Amino acid sequence: MAHVVIIGGGFAGVWSAAGAALARERADGDADLRITLIAPDEHLVLRPRLYEPEPDLAKVELRRILGPIGARHLRASVSTIDADRRIVVADGEEIGYDRLVLASGSRLVRPRDLPGVERLYDIDTLDGARRLTDRLRGRENYTAVVVGAGFTGLEAATALAARGRVLLVDRSQVVADQLGPGPREEIEAALDELGVERRLGTTVTEVGERRAVLSDGTEVEADAVVWSVGMRASELTRQICGELDHLGRIPVDRRLRALPEVFAAGDTAAAAFDAEHTVMQACQHATPLGKVAGYNAAADLLGVPLRDFTPGPYVTCLDLGGAGGIFTRGWDRRVMASGADGKEIKTRINQAIHPPVDDAEKILAAADRVRVELPFFPRDEEKSAPAA
Repeated sequence: MAHVVIIGGGFAGVWSAAGAALARERADGDADLRITLIAPDEHLVLRPRLYEPEPDLAKVELRRILGPIGARHLRASVSTIDADRRIVVADGEEIGYDRLVLASGSRLVRPRDLPGVERLYDIDTLDGARRLTDRLRGRENYTAVVVGAGFTGLEAATALAARGRVLLVDRSQVVADQLGPGPREEIEAALDELGVERRLGTTVTEVGERRAVLSDGTEVEADAVVWSVGMRASELTRQICGELDHLGRIPVDRRLRALPEVFAAGDTAAAAFDAEHTVMQACQHATPLGKVAGYNAAADLLGVPLRDFTPGPYVTCLDLGGAGGIFTRGWDRRVMASGADGKEIKTRINQAIHPPVDDAEKILAAADRVRVELPFFPRDEEKSAPAA
């Protein structure tokens, strides 16, 4: 019996399993195909929502997605991929595959030589978000230092500002440097409204029990120092390819193939968005990447035509806490909605990223929608948008 193995239980991994199940359903006759998803945890974590005050709401049981579509979940961690022998090693067990989808995600890059690094908090994982929430739960007027004024740092800082004082620190001389100038004015106005202090052109050089030392020598009070700087693809990518991009991702073709028997999806895949851009490490791209990679991995075995990865228009949606939100379109990030309108769109997107559960028909139908129209996007000349 042919076997598709998927490594990773995030958006890309889950949708790879659904994509493979869809291809199996479309094969002539009763396709003889096993689908195994390997991930150590029992939940899909909705990582883009971990900045919210109750992170345990940002999870979905994997069994409710995989069970209805006939995919097996093996709770284990993969340490080795042997592409020559077509096996993976998970918690010491060798598992053979005919096609593999690497969807093992990305991780926050924590500083190695920072004194007090063990005291840092983050919202990169569910456990990390729980730890931060527990640290600040019940405290009023706490002080938090957020390191990194990028997408994650801004959402963390503006959420934390609802109950305490927040200092936002970044090496760049401007806020949201990677987002470009498009939304910067609205972001600055939101930070001013919420009273979020900024210390730009600097970083944290030491973390104490209730303090942080900045690179300019300033010592500030800090009940929590939240690190949100730097993301890198799973180290498993190194076992597939020796030439990775600057984020540690594997180059793939338009069908997301990395090697003859290996596909990549989500934060591990350096897939072309267009002639000038590769996809972002975000669920906006991880979801359709997973749908296509999983479908193609199974289709390649079953004689079903493969699909090209054709992403929808690039959009950004940023939650700015009590100051609302921002929705942008295009790689220049033109602001289409801000304030309460931007917040409403962000809230709806946060709801839309929840996959269907307990219903195979709905799960497979969603797996077939790689480009989706979302009617709550702003009314403008473009109505098409990527799947959340």
